[in-house]
Amino acid sequence: MNTNSHYKLQHFIPWTRAKIYKMLVLSIIPTLLFYFLELNWLAIPWVPIALLGTATAFISGFKNTQTYNRTWEARQIYGAIINSSRAFGIMVKDFIRNNDKLKESELHTEIIYRHFAWLTAMRFQLRETKSWENVKVRSYYKEYLKYYKVPEWESDLSEELKPFLSEKELSYILSTKNRATQILAIQSEHLRKLNEEGVIADYNYVALENQLKDLYDQQGKCERIKNFPYPRQFTSINLYFTNMLCFLLPFGFLGEFSKMIEKFGEHIIWLTIPFTVLVGWVFLVLEQIGESTENPFEGNPNDVPITQISRNIEIDLREMLGETDLPPALQPVNNILM
Repeated sequence: MNTNSHYKLQHFIPWTRAKIYKMLVLSIIPTLLFYFLELNWLAIPWVPIALLGTATAFISGFKNTQTYNRTWEARQIYGAIINSSRAFGIMVKDFIRNNDKLKESELHTEIIYRHFAWLTAMRFQLRETKSWENVKVRSYYKEYLKYYKVPEWESDLSEELKPFLSEKELSYILSTKNRATQILAIQSEHLRKLNEEGVIADYNYVALENQLKDLYDQQGKCERIKNFPYPRQFTSINLYFTNMLCFLLPFGFLGEFSKMIEKFGEHIIWLTIPFTVLVGWVFLVLEQIGESTENPFEGNPNDVPITQISRNIEIDLREMLGETDLPPALQPVNNILM
């Protein structure tokens, strides 16, 4: 997530410079052919290009709206995880009681730390790379990685889980495929045993299980967004329409500026290049921005900051346990928060 008021031009222009180079090539070649070889047939009417531009603007706007909705839904889901985690922490502290205060405190710590393990496993799973994601494929994303780091790519899951799970639980969790799911399953089994021992009253046990169910619901929603890409047919048609429009733009501008030659001279035709680059860049950047918003967990600078959210939940719940030696809140690096 970018925490600045806007992307600075010194970051935005290099991120999109490949689009500028592309439009320069597409505009210079037909302009040279028209000017030096007098291939006047290259100048075509503006009407068909305007119709194509209208269709492209419509499909680009549709894509950007839908990809934004995916990102906003992901943020809402993690907002619900924050609320459910706080509620779960309060319930654990107030519902799990034991005459031995030391053992009671140990139980609270064990269960809440296991919740930290779930948050950790979740964020690692969501940062796994899928075949349709772009950060590790597109050159402009890979180049932008110099401005920030993705914590889940820089550390090892087993080391991250070690402070929160017993050796037996850690060994089991690392042997499973969906680790977050199995951590909640262990959590539920532990709560059941405590209920059977009378440490948790029946009504309180049901309330705690409902909180686990809610966490499963939120996890499933995250997995739906992570594992189902923005439909490929809409991605493809947007790409094809945009590239077709950019290819035809210089021919349309040649047609328009050629009408002004008698009044302003033949050099007016060179305006085809800057106008083509500007208009084409706008459409190509719209397509690239939509692409950068498709997958809100992939490790993109525009992602939902799940690492920072998880750390904030950990801080809140540690304070509920009465701990004072708290991990620091994550701070933006180059205005990017992961």
